[in-house]
Amino acid sequence: MPKLPVVSGAEAVRALERLGFVVARQGGSHIVLRRGASGCVVPNHRELKAGTVSGILKQAGVSADEFVAAL
Repeated sequence: MPKLPVVSGAEAVRALERLGFVVARQGGSHIVLRRGASGCVVPNHRELKAGTVSGILKQAGVSADEFVAAL
């Protein structure tokens, strides 16, 4: 498993959109993405820590390899 990069919320959303997710809605600074039955919430912050990115990927059911490739 590659080391997760430090990315912004917008970069994380773009990478997830490349993996087939679509933006369902946005409430404040949190963007909700959906892909079929699975979904995830991405905070739209300037910088996301590695633990936050890991939690987002776990929610989305996406591996770290897929995410890094989509960046």
